[in-house]
Amino acid sequence: MNREEMWGRVAQHRGPWDMIIVGGGATGVGIAIDAASRGYDVLLLEQSDFGKGTSSRSTKRAHAAVRYLEKGNVGLVMEALNERGLLLQNAPHLVRDLAFLDSNYEWWEAPFYGLLLKMYHVLYGIYVIG
Repeated sequence: MNREEMWGRVAQHRGPWDMIIVGGGATGVGIAIDAASRGYDVLLLEQSDFGKGTSSRSTKRAHAAVRYLEKGNVGLVMEALNERGLLLQNAPHLVRDLAFLDSNYEWWEAPFYGLLLKMYHVLYGIYVIG
């Protein structure tokens, strides 16, 4: 993408935009793509580079903040799981379960992370499956 070329395209546009989105993080780009795919005339503005400052709260909700359980931030995990449940209900094509593998470097990490993941699965059952 060439910034000057993009500004030229904006200058050549005639008439009002259907939608102007400020911020090219995960949320802004997602909204712009969705709106453009529905036929809306969209202008997406970003001060720097697209995706440079991603919408971290939104992306935490997509992966349901499993890593924040280790830090003891159960409130954020519960909020993220609730949002993940809404995403699964409203936009199942955007979210799917995915297995992952984590490495252990100390003897105590396997039981510790195993316990955390069991706790996570209990919360998942409450907040996502409900």
